[in-house]
Amino acid sequence: MFAAHAQHTTNDTTFQRATTMSKYIGILTAGGDSPGLNAAIRGVGKALLGHYGMHVVGFRDGFRGLMENRTATLDGGQLSGILTVGGTILGTSRDKPHKMPVGGKILNMLDTIADNYRANRLDCLVCLGGGGTVKNALRLKQMGLNVITLPKTIDNDVAGTDVTFGFDTALGIATEAIDRLHSTAHSHHRIIVVEIMGHRAGWLALGAGIAGGADVILIPEIPYDVDSVAEAIRARARGGKPFSIVAVAEGAISKQDLAAIAAARAAGRKSAKQKDARKADDQEADAAELLYADRTLRLAKRLEALTGLEARVTILGHVQRGGAPSAADRLLATRLGTACADLIAKGTHGVMVAAKGEDTQPVRLEDVAGKVKTVPLKHSWIGSARRVGTNFGD
Repeated sequence: MFAAHAQHTTNDTTFQRATTMSKYIGILTAGGDSPGLNAAIRGVGKALLGHYGMHVVGFRDGFRGLMENRTATLDGGQLSGILTVGGTILGTSRDKPHKMPVGGKILNMLDTIADNYRANRLDCLVCLGGGGTVKNALRLKQMGLNVITLPKTIDNDVAGTDVTFGFDTALGIATEAIDRLHSTAHSHHRIIVVEIMGHRAGWLALGAGIAGGADVILIPEIPYDVDSVAEAIRARARGGKPFSIVAVAEGAISKQDLAAIAAARAAGRKSAKQKDARKADDQEADAAELLYADRTLRLAKRLEALTGLEARVTILGHVQRGGAPSAADRLLATRLGTACADLIAKGTHGVMVAAKGEDTQPVRLEDVAGKVKTVPLKHSWIGSARRVGTNFGD
């Protein structure tokens, strides 16, 4: 499995430098799948193998594969032809190293993961993932392991980077969906409420809403008043446009629900003063989850009642995460992947490889973990949308 992959070149100096750097590098993909993961694996792997002459091994299904020591050979053949392929050839999971289901129990498997890291003689582990992956990678760093992360997620909510790979592809898919919904909304004089992914940040709904010409855009960063949304739709109808497209992020929340969640949190904090603080936290999470459940369907029904127009819901769901990555995501993933290989060759670790303009930059994991990049209220996208008449429900 660990056969050397150094390739002879016509430059003897380059070859000697590569072979003397005999390092073993692991790669895994964690969290939700995202377009561009295979392009990133390819970028990291090909640069490490061909340019630096290192040994590369993949771990299947995220941190679980590392815990179970399930490896996958990554050589020139395995990395060939995957640039345009969606998903991840390594598989992925959302299992956390410190809270992993094992034998019907939730166990801390950090020690086992560290043992497998050393058993595979790894000099560094590359983790491709979003915000949760960064936090898990930091835990491994605190165990004394060398780790580097690459930022992927269609939500574009990873702190410290201009953009994440996967976002551009999902943006194009969501925009095309809105484009297609215009004709049916117009034909039937309906309100079409289209739910777009994005629990904590509204980048995807905002971008697709603007690009697709949505009349209303609802994002987590701007709590909305359903009466304000209804009035905007009624105003369009009075102006001869008896149809509307409402682009709503999964995590968008009304002002009324926000107040209810605040009350639930207050109750949770009060209960936390009691002995069973963990139970109080669970109760708070459950209360919030109930408020979020079926919120898009409830929004559509409310708008139908307030406007007198038929409302239909389209939930894009996982279609936004599937298919071949866009050219922009292939380019970004390749840039980040090769930059990652360069950092490994320099002995740099404990960082996330961030996109900064047309360049890349290593950012300490401590400066990223636990943070979410939300849409600033004064962001130019919001300003532009308001100027063309888009309603945000505020």
